Amino acid sequence: MDFAGFLVILVIVVALIFDYTNGFHDAANAIATSVSTRALRPRTALAMAAIMNLIGALLGTGVAETIGSGIIDTPEGVHGLTVVFAGLIGAVVWNLITWWFGLPSSSSHALIGGLAGAGLASASQVQWTVIGDKVVIPMVISPLIGFFFAYVAMVALLWLMRNATYRPAMRRFRYLQTISAALMALGHGLQDAQKTMGVIFLALVAHGWANPDDGIPLWVKLAAASAISLGTYSGGWRIMRTLGRKMIELDPARGFVAETVSAMVLYATATFWQAPVSTTHTITSAIMGVGATRRLSAVRWGVAGNIAIAWVLTIPAAAGVAALIYFLASPILP
Repeated sequence: MDFAGFLVILVIVVALIFDYTNGFHDAANAIATSVSTRALRPRTALAMAAIMNLIGALLGTGVAETIGSGIIDTPEGVHGLTVVFAGLIGAVVWNLITWWFGLPSSSSHALIGGLAGAGLASASQVQWTVIGDKVVIPMVISPLIGFFFAYVAMVALLWLMRNATYRPAMRRFRYLQTISAALMALGHGLQDAQKTMGVIFLALVAHGWANPDDGIPLWVKLAAASAISLGTYSGGWRIMRTLGRKMIELDPARGFVAETVSAMVLYATATFWQAPVSTTHTITSAIMGVGATRRLSAVRWGVAGNIAIAWVLTIPAAAGVAALIYFLASPILP
């Protein structure tokens, strides 16, 4: 095997490592509310989320194709593979930093930032129009949609349940949260696993091992789906505590609404927009939305502010790390 072939294998391995970190980093997105309200036991919730992630990852390839062909035009050969490798390292480093501090940042935007940063460092063509339409606009709109619809849905539910007895009603919503958590995990697989598929496909195309017109190979889908499922099952407890407890005290009804609204946003954007929307942004904003129906002060805005700072820093931070990795690696390339 020549050096380029070895680099393809290395990129695939790093891509699957990123997928694994994406799984444990974002496990909280699917199940934090269900665990915090005691609707599901932690390990039961993780197992269910892992299975639904696996299924969701195999349901479509629209987001994967956006990542694989729409973010940067990678040069062929070793330099193109190095761009992809550096982009992945940037995303993995940012995932680990935010996981350590318990901040629910976007793995999706870390990956896109990493690819864009490595692309700029290598003087590759970065598709800024695609990034604007499929990344920046959804990055701004999806949290607003999540907050608004979660708030409206929760207000409507409170009105419908105004004469209900609290404890029996919350008990029923605990059962419903099993369904909403499963839907959220399915949406997470549909969105996030596809991003790794797109990166692996990008590497295969750069080396000539795949044709851009042939679509994502089945083995790539299965590998990415399995990696994110294993990562999800390992759990991301630091971020889970932030989403489930630190930002707002959730009850089962609010947890159910937040998960359901988030899942619907993920399905719609993946199916109709083919945009790599952040599951983290969507569920976090939905939790804020349902929390605000109590009173605005019920949301711990200091915690929310720290999360927002991480959101803003994600793309430039991952891009900076990726650019540095490319500059360090490029002098030793053949």
